[in-house]
Amino acid sequence: MSDLSDARGEVRRARYAVAAVFAVHGAVTGSFATRVPWIQDHASLGAGQLGFALAFTAFGASCSMPLAGRISHRFGSRTALRGLIALWTFSLVLPSLAPNLYTLCLAMFTYGASAGMADVAMNALGVEIERLLGRSIMSGLHGMWSAGALVGSAAGTLAAHLGSDARLHFALAAAVLTALGLTACSWVLDLQPAEDEEPPPRFALPPRSALLIGTVGFCAVFAEGASLDWSAVFLRDRLGSSAGLAAACTTGFMLTMAVARIAGDAVVNRFGAVRTVRAGGGLAVLGGLLIVGAGHEAVAMGGFALMGLGIAVVVPLCFAAAGHAGPHPSQAIAGVATITYTSGLIAPSLIGGVAQATSLVVSFCVVTALACGLTAFAGVLRSAERGGRSEVSRPAPAVPDPRP
Repeated sequence: MSDLSDARGEVRRARYAVAAVFAVHGAVTGSFATRVPWIQDHASLGAGQLGFALAFTAFGASCSMPLAGRISHRFGSRTALRGLIALWTFSLVLPSLAPNLYTLCLAMFTYGASAGMADVAMNALGVEIERLLGRSIMSGLHGMWSAGALVGSAAGTLAAHLGSDARLHFALAAAVLTALGLTACSWVLDLQPAEDEEPPPRFALPPRSALLIGTVGFCAVFAEGASLDWSAVFLRDRLGSSAGLAAACTTGFMLTMAVARIAGDAVVNRFGAVRTVRAGGGLAVLGGLLIVGAGHEAVAMGGFALMGLGIAVVVPLCFAAAGHAGPHPSQAIAGVATITYTSGLIAPSLIGGVAQATSLVVSFCVVTALACGLTAFAGVLRSAERGGRSEVSRPAPAVPDPRP
């Protein structure tokens, strides 16, 4: 009995450790996002050149994510995550050092590649801990990512307000976040492959299950990217809002998503992944209709809040479903992550293109239509329910001591 209790205690500690890793990962993203204007000025880039360079982030992530599973297989989950999270935190410094477009493209490729590999490794560990615990935890883990992003962006906003050099800001942030990330990694599960287990391929097409699950994630991330990048513009240009109120709308959207993700596991454990996503899709569609028909700032802000509430838990559940869908969780998670990264890349530019040709109202009609896909395709997430709930009655197996 004591062995079983010890094993459960190890898994619970590993859950908190992975949550801390998620927060560190998010803090890097939040820190970078606040200093993009400084990076643009430092490299003397126009808006089009900056957009071209930032596209290399998703390109690097898409190229590297399939490698994460092989790295974890070669070195074990704890050592792999230590190396990948350190690579990710240190890569924060690179964009601030780029003096021109070409070096910034290379820096963003490296930045995206390290982000993608760390993303896959930590999500794969989260899925395994979820399986051992027998209940949903992925929404809360992604909520910690959102919380970390908010903390990182707050620190970055303060640094920008003080006029600090981004090279110094990023160096200090990287040092602190690396120390926090490596400390947290000391307590994650040290999963090792079986002796006869074949390593995953270096590069492989995503399995069919990942493509179906990725479709749901695509719809959610498209709505997220459109809302994050265009909500403030919508309020300012469509409704004549002040800059402060427009910015508050974007902040409110981010806070809504963070809170919903942190609280989302209780909802998923109560109602299941499929019903939760279907209900979330309904809320997102309602939010989209309020945005499209808004004649006042309060209505539009309420619409964006509902949009954030509706899509908040979708991506975590997509990762969970991918991890439970087949024998190679990292490969499936990498496939879903590639699709969602692509959605996040094309959403802002597509919304801008549609708005240029028609109007922002038509652009958010597109977002609302895609939100309908969450309800229509939610059934493909049943593997997340089976993967989590089938383990409830089984005790967590003994796991290696995660302390170094």
